Amino acid sequence: MDTITHALSGALLARAMARGARAPGVPTTAQLVVAGTVAATFPDGDIVTSLFSSLAYLTAHRGVTHSLLVLPLWAALLAFVMGLVTRKPMRGYLAVCAGGLAIHILGDLITSFGTMVLAPFSDRRFAIGTTFIIDLMLSGIIVLALAASAFWRQSRVPATLGLALVIAYVGFQGWMRAEAESVGQRLALSEGWSDATVVALPRPPLPSNWTVVVSHGEQYRYGHVNLWRETIPAGDTGDGLIAAIHAAFRPATALQWQAATRYGTDPALQPVVREAWNAADFAVYRWFAELPALYRVDAGNPSLCAWFEDLRFLTPGRASVPFRFGVCRQERGPWQGFRLTPEGPRPLD
Repeated sequence: MDTITHALSGALLARAMARGARAPGVPTTAQLVVAGTVAATFPDGDIVTSLFSSLAYLTAHRGVTHSLLVLPLWAALLAFVMGLVTRKPMRGYLAVCAGGLAIHILGDLITSFGTMVLAPFSDRRFAIGTTFIIDLMLSGIIVLALAASAFWRQSRVPATLGLALVIAYVGFQGWMRAEAESVGQRLALSEGWSDATVVALPRPPLPSNWTVVVSHGEQYRYGHVNLWRETIPAGDTGDGLIAAIHAAFRPATALQWQAATRYGTDPALQPVVREAWNAADFAVYRWFAELPALYRVDAGNPSLCAWFEDLRFLTPGRASVPFRFGVCRQERGPWQGFRLTPEGPRPLD
């Protein structure tokens, strides 16, 4: 989830928890809201790892700062800092700081990126996958609830109702995901793929937009479906990025399935692509990518590059796809890792 929505959700939770200053030394509602906002923003401080290298970002983002196991330590640290700044006992901030951290972790869990909630003891990434990383409808619910809380300052009801609406909205998205998965299951049944895995990935700008991926061995079929749409859209309306993205999603009855594979379809290139995928410099990306597919092979003279992408991040209408990585070598030399950017390949450091 984007950092702004994280901050707003922390403020809303704090507003629902705040009882106001009833005795000397007790934090005020405003101070608790600030604490909740800071706590809900804090985990994304790990974004600084991107300054060091793209691999550091892949391995550290949504790691120890997003861990449920380390949450008590972070909550105590933030409560201590808030206590120093406001000259009030840290115990008055502890619950709100813990809540702000928890709602951030939950906000990331509902996306598809994956969150290491058991760090540092496990690097497994957990993802519920009901919500796109930027969801304007979810953010709008939070903003409206905060506005209502500002109007009815003496009541916690607007904030509580806002949180309930957020939970209901995410639950609705979960139901929509099941509907999208059923589209992929029908394809798998028609192909006779009894052991296929179906994943539905949320897409903007509406909860009806999904990318459905059917995995069968090293093969993929994927399509972009709008569960509410009954007619095929005219295409790119020219009204901006959001309109272009939305126009790419088709009704389930007219879905266009596209094919992808992990090692490509050229038998002559598959052995070298497999070798590239298993290169030592590619270990981090192999761990990170959940739906890896070959993007392209660049065969130069004497260089050779194999580029891969993760279908989790394939959004129609976007000019580029994030997290495209690959390995290159000169003649029969060792494979070296690179990140593919719009400006060209950049070495991994």
